[in-house]
Amino acid sequence: MIRTEALRTFVTVAECGNIRDAAETLCRTQSAVSMTLKQLEAQLGGALFESDRKSKLTDLGSFVQDVAATLLRDHDNAVDLITGYARGRSGRLRIASVPSVAALILPEVIQGFTRDRPGARIDLFDTDSGTVRRMLSQGRADIGIASPSEFPDGLHDTALFADPLHLVCRVDDPLAAHPGSAPLEWSSLDGDRLILNETLRGLNSPDFLALADKARLSVRNVTSLLAMVQARAGATILPGLATRTLPGGLVVRPLADPACVRRVSLLHRDGATQSPVSAAFSGHLQSSLGAMADRLGVTLLARSR
Repeated sequence: MIRTEALRTFVTVAECGNIRDAAETLCRTQSAVSMTLKQLEAQLGGALFESDRKSKLTDLGSFVQDVAATLLRDHDNAVDLITGYARGRSGRLRIASVPSVAALILPEVIQGFTRDRPGARIDLFDTDSGTVRRMLSQGRADIGIASPSEFPDGLHDTALFADPLHLVCRVDDPLAAHPGSAPLEWSSLDGDRLILNETLRGLNSPDFLALADKARLSVRNVTSLLAMVQARAGATILPGLATRTLPGGLVVRPLADPACVRRVSLLHRDGATQSPVSAAFSGHLQSSLGAMADRLGVTLLARSR
């Protein structure tokens, strides 16, 4: 069997026109290069050079050089592709994320991640936490960014950050002019006018649950939710990230209940080995959040289960 390294040695000698320069290029001794050439010629059963000076190829040498140069180029490209994939520099990554993170955190994170990874291809899906978890469980996403679940669901959960919840209402809503702009107690809210959304599924304060039981409207999509508030259908509660780019005419109010916090986690399927690009992105996301947390008003969390 002809070794790839023997062909590389021959092509280098043919390109350099002598053994000395080829040996320097290959970081090998001249005697080692000469021995490799003799072994290759023995395997092929013919001379590759017209003389010992190695400055002119035989007909066989010219043919071998043409074929070997193409083979070596393809070989090196294949090695680069394999190495790049193994080191997380290439590959396809499917990310499912809650909308506020997808809009306000991931653009900067993804831009930094792909800057030096031209071979990386990313599909981003923005949806609510429940759907994020289902996409991961069904194998339709590689990484999830969403609120953690209270119950085991086969997903590995790494805590990222906590984000305070705020009331969102119209600027002319009486709640917007609460005396002294003090944090709102649940008793200040009217359950009939509270618009529920997916963020509130994990909020279990008894006073909130009593209000939620009276709610008549629930909206999943954030754009539609804010349109309902604008249309005077009621007020809603959203995480701080989701309130940073509100439409005109809407304001936020702090809530007094200390339980009014959304926690966001990095999720992937438990027991499944992450692809190299997925593992690389997970590390990049966590390191990037350290520089973004204060600017975005979120609190980093220690890693959990």
